[in-house]
Amino acid sequence: MKSAISRRTERAAFLGGRRGRRVRAVGAVVGALAALSVGFAPNAAAYDAQSKQWYLQPMQAETMWKTSTGKGVKVAVIDSGVNPDTPSLKGQVLADETPKPVAYRATEDYDGHGTTMAELIAGTGAGGGLKGLAPGAKIVPYRIALDDSPKADAKKSPEGWQAIRAAADTDAKIISMSVGGLYYPEEKEAIEYAASKGKLMIAAVGNAGRGKGDIDYPAAEDYVIGVSSMDASGTVSKFSSHGDWVDLTAPGEGIPGWCDATFRSYCDDYNGTSPATAITSASAALIWSAHPDWTVNQVTRALIDTAGRSWPKNDPSQYLGYGAIRPKNVLANPHYDPGPPDVDPLAKENGGDLLAKSGAAQASPKPSAAGSASASAASQAPQKTTTGGTSAAGSTAESTGDSNTLWIVLGAAAAVVVLGGGGLAVARARRAR
Repeated sequence: MKSAISRRTERAAFLGGRRGRRVRAVGAVVGALAALSVGFAPNAAAYDAQSKQWYLQPMQAETMWKTSTGKGVKVAVIDSGVNPDTPSLKGQVLADETPKPVAYRATEDYDGHGTTMAELIAGTGAGGGLKGLAPGAKIVPYRIALDDSPKADAKKSPEGWQAIRAAADTDAKIISMSVGGLYYPEEKEAIEYAASKGKLMIAAVGNAGRGKGDIDYPAAEDYVIGVSSMDASGTVSKFSSHGDWVDLTAPGEGIPGWCDATFRSYCDDYNGTSPATAITSASAALIWSAHPDWTVNQVTRALIDTAGRSWPKNDPSQYLGYGAIRPKNVLANPHYDPGPPDVDPLAKENGGDLLAKSGAAQASPKPSAAGSASASAASQAPQKTTTGGTSAAGSTAESTGDSNTLWIVLGAAAAVVVLGGGGLAVARARRAR
């Protein structure tokens, strides 16, 4: 087995876009594809982050907030750390709830990525900053060892799997991971442990769409919702990874984000599956807040059932999964049936329902210290399948009617959006299970 340091060198690079960041991961390039514009101070009159959050209107955020803001839901953000002192995050970050064994510099973000993700989830929008889709939710920060982490982090920061296992033993309902890297056994075990505790895990599928398109881990793990990226027209992003384990898609292009660790200004065009993951996590928080008695199975089922798509639900796309997130369709329907609490809607794909097996389907997790490290015999990463043919990313196919669209634009006469790549041609050959 590789040492922790050498494994870390291969592992975990950010998937969000920032200045063409390159990943030093061996065998998996999941680098950034951003082209950032000039930055502006968040409290400057020349820049209003919310006006550039183009997805808030078509998602009908203002209407959803009348029903739910995410209040009462805690989201563990596993990333580069979270700065709790930005105007938009003041009072939103529960720094004291990060388990001490994995709390190394959790509130010190060395490049702005984790803070951006936290703001997209739960930012208040104060001072002209980003408005989170779930502004009533709270953030529990984790800073893990990443490929471009400062040298001091090499020995002190927890590995991703340690943060996942620790978060599983808290009362955070959602674990949001806009990071990725290489597969290794400890991560798989930590994810299964978190799943058995009833946690909803959401991760970015990666930005390798211009290459082979391979989906990255942890998004490719069972029991993790993998999220791809789409642009303002509803087209799947050209950079978005594709293949098996894409479950949902969300906005991931042209979104403001912090330029760097100085936190003096935002930059436009923050592109990647990272922001798409954060927005999906916020969507889940809205639903769970409105229905606090639902289990992870029911929240997952709600996200899948109401996602916008123009293909059969039982035949998910390798580019867009079950479709584009539309939490408004759950919040606006008082008669929505979330289904049985103890049945995983993705059990067939996941190879079983750990929540049901553990008997934790209706039990509330109790906070505790970080889980202890565990080790196991090495195992092989699952094989990914491909759709066959060329990548469809970047093309569009328009459809009409609420049941067939990924999104409905507020106030528009016609529905906008859909599927990148020739409709049903991309909705084939998914998981092998």
